[in-house]
Amino acid sequence: MGIIGTIIIGFIVGVLARLLKPGRDKMGFILTTLLGIGGALVGTWIGRAIGWYGPDDAAGFIMSVIGAVLVLAVWGMVTKR
Repeated sequence: MGIIGTIIIGFIVGVLARLLKPGRDKMGFILTTLLGIGGALVGTWIGRAIGWYGPDDAAGFIMSVIGAVLVLAVWGMVTKR
């Protein structure tokens, strides 16, 4: 997948993660996209640690959303005042 595809999927995953996590998060387009891309990386890492994915496998869509929700929860804890 090219960079444009990665950005589009990252944005969709980031939006879904923001919808699934309760509360308001003030993020723009770029942070939401980075959230989704980071969620896919976290989902891949967790899947490989558990043994669901091989060394060259990427996370599926659902695991990417789960990873993005985890990243969003950590982001909320870090930016909480």
